[in-house]
Amino acid sequence: MQNALTIDVEDWFQVAAFFPHVPRSSWEGRESRVVANTGRLLDLLAERQMRATFFVLGWVAEREPALIRRIAQAGHEVACHGYSHEFVYRQTPEVFREETVRAKSHLEDLLGIAIDGYRASTYSITRQSLWALDILLELGFRYDSSLFPVRHPQYGIPGAPRFPGFFPTPKGGSILEFPLSTARLGTMSLPVAGGGYFRLLPYAYTRAGLRSINRRENEPFIFYLHPWEIDPGQPRVADASFSARLRHYTNLDRCEARLKKLFADFSFTTVREVLMTKGLLAPRQAA
Repeated sequence: MQNALTIDVEDWFQVAAFFPHVPRSSWEGRESRVVANTGRLLDLLAERQMRATFFVLGWVAEREPALIRRIAQAGHEVACHGYSHEFVYRQTPEVFREETVRAKSHLEDLLGIAIDGYRASTYSITRQSLWALDILLELGFRYDSSLFPVRHPQYGIPGAPRFPGFFPTPKGGSILEFPLSTARLGTMSLPVAGGGYFRLLPYAYTRAGLRSINRRENEPFIFYLHPWEIDPGQPRVADASFSARLRHYTNLDRCEARLKKLFADFSFTTVREVLMTKGLLAPRQAA
């Protein structure tokens, strides 16, 4: 079964855990490692002739256009990760719309293609910010991958659908949603979609959870990773909290090897391809 592999293209200093210590005003002066790290992921995918969906942060796209073109030219799907990496529920609808238009328009102008997919920073479309889904529809997005059906202090909609399908919006519409993957253990939904869960927990946990989705539930899963997660040499934010440093830096030196195991154990392609295979997304009509 083909599953969706996704890369959230952002730099090490743009993660939510470091917001209190790395203000956006300092981003321009930080050492950028996103080109080299994303390039390493592109090389790994090329070795396996595997395609993925890259959700690109608008701030990065404006500064690294050659990287975004390289992603597209390699046959991967380029999608939108917003602009500033702010939590959606901390924004007004007006600011969210403005930033999303800026990010989507830049990617489309850069690549000369329509951008179909969106993923919110830190999966921050929650029950209090579902209004964002209507804005995504109005802006022409064909699918979203922001909802995480778990309970978490910063994100999540417990009880939300676990598999791809159409999700109702507050204004009465519906948007095609590919939620972040969870495995079932009794009545509990356990996060197995990637990122910190992939690095901090044993690989056997991730593999077992993802296999249960494919084999027991006969559904595709979606997996995510950030380029900085394969970069153990990245700068350290020494004044961040212990929990933030634990989440961010643990097993950076093991992540690439685990990723290779994942590629050997499962089959991957783009989000668009998985949704089309399921009959949920129609091919775009030629202009």
